[in-house]
This record gives sequence, structure tokens and C-alpha cells, in this order.
Amino acid sequence: MTPRISVVVPTYRRTELLARCLAELAAQTLRAEDYEVIVVHDGPGHEAARVTADAARRCAANLRFFALPRRRGPAAARNFGSRRARAEILAFTDDDTVPDRAWLANALAAFKPDIDAGWGRLEMPLGPAPTDYELDAAALATAPFVTANCFCRRRVLERVGGFDERFESAWREDSDLHFKLLEGGARIARFDDALVVHPIRPAPWGVSLFQQRKIQFDALLYKKHRALYRRHVRKRGRWDYYTTVGALGACAAAAIAGAPSVALLAGGIWAALTGRFCAARLARSSKAPPHVAEMLLTSIAIPPTAVFWRALGAFRFRVLFL
Repeated sequence: MTPRISVVVPTYRRTELLARCLAELAAQTLRAEDYEVIVVHDGPGHEAARVTADAARRCAANLRFFALPRRRGPAAARNFGSRRARAEILAFTDDDTVPDRAWLANALAAFKPDIDAGWGRLEMPLGPAPTDYELDAAALATAPFVTANCFCRRRVLERVGGFDERFESAWREDSDLHFKLLEGGARIARFDDALVVHPIRPAPWGVSLFQQRKIQFDALLYKKHRALYRRHVRKRGRWDYYTTVGALGACAAAAIAGAPSVALLAGGIWAALTGRFCAARLARSSKAPPHVAEMLLTSIAIPPTAVFWRALGAFRFRVLFL
């Protein structure tokens, strides 16, 4: 029998998390013959294949595993899985999520004939004293159409060209698909009863600094959908970062040129902007001493790092992106 819905799960070297996700997908309240699960490892993945095979033995629904020949990013993995899906309705989630056991049944109940695509409810639980990273990650729960919990009719996905594989990281590829659907006149709905829990993974020290690399893909999103980017992502450029970096550069240049008063003024402006940035991050997050130290050091490093990656994205994708 042809399933009513196909679930595509991209994964990459997170076998314990994948096993947890597949266990919940195997326990869906939807009849086994009504859905299938397609796991796509982003590159060769023998451990992921083993985990999927173990899950398949406990899953009454059809569960298949594929691996890309080389790493290409989650967008490419989702496209690969979508092309091998048999159902007309496609569901997307990630390997680090915990889908509610009624996730698929509730999504299908809400997927009326006049709907082309939709997204479900995402919960990202926070502890009593969350870090800045955890708060940033939890903001995903309020975003529309994230790939941790979204749905699309196959013909509609094909019509808009699927996921853009130039988004090589797990960043903005879902916004790009959302914007393409909006621009194509697709009818999109929110399925409040289709719940996916997305626990926030532990992160290494300084993770907010390393995440700046993803900003280059904002340039691609802006190039493709300028009006929607300004409406839904960021209304204006990061002038706070540019001013901070400009003040730091002016301080260094003045010091080299032997103009101490100018250097002192520019340095004061840089210190004030950096201090305000750090204070804003700490105002909403943990005050534990190690976290405070991390916020101070990363607040110094983030503006120049972010400006670098924004400039690289603008150059790479040939767009004036501020």
C-alpha cells in the first residue's frame, strides 16, 4: 500500500540522538501502513545504518536508510529523501528531535485538501537559568516553518524546486523554502496539535562565536528574497556590529598614527558598545561566573567575526548584504 505520509530525517554522526528519534517515530499512533520513515545520512555512515536497522526491526512501519556519497548538508539530504518518498505528503524532522507519538496522526487530521504545506508546534524546554546559547536556540520554537516540524505536498515541493542545496549548513534552508512557498502562492497553515519536542543539545564553550560562520547564508537568503528577508528575518543591517568594528579599527589606526586622543575616544566608543552588547546578553541569561566570563570574551569577539562572515557571504553570493 502507498503510505499517506513520508517522514524524511536527515542525520549526521549523531547515532544516540537518531536512535531516540526513531524510537518515537516507530511508536506513532498512526497505523503502520499509513506512514514510512526515510533516514538520510549526510555522507557515508555505517553507525547510522546500524541504528536504523535496529529501529526497523522494532518498527511496524516501513523504515529505510540511505547515505549520500559525500557530505553535502541537510538540504541535500532532505531532497534525496524526498525523491525516494512514496507518499503525497512529506513530513520533515531532525535527528535530535522527539516527535510526539500522535505527531503524524494530528498532522494528517489538520492537512485539509486546500492546504499545500504547514508547520507544527515546536517545544524547546529551558532550565531555570538558561545560557545565552540556550535562549537563542529556544527562539526556534517561535519561528514559522522550521524543518524540525514541517510538512509539504510532494507536488508543491517539486514545483518550488525543493530545498536549495547551496545552504550547506543547518541554517536558513527552511526559511528559503518557506519564502519560496509564500512567493509561489502556496496555502500554508499551522498545525498546533502536531507537536515535536526539540531538546537543546549541550554546547561547547564559546559556541556563539563559532556559530557566526552560518551568517554567510543570510546573504544568500537576502539575495533570493529581499523583501521577505527584511520583513521576517531582519529589518535592517547590523549597524551595531559595523559601528563596533569601525570604532576598534579607528582606535588601532589612531594609535599607530600617534593620535592618542583620537585613539582614546574611539576606544571608549568601542568599549561602550561592547559593554552594552555583553550586558544585553547577560540580562536575560545565567549569571554563573563561567557563563559571565564566556559572555564577556565572546561579546568582544563576535562583532568582528560576524562582520567577516557577512562580508564573505556577500562576496560568495555576489550581493550587497549589510
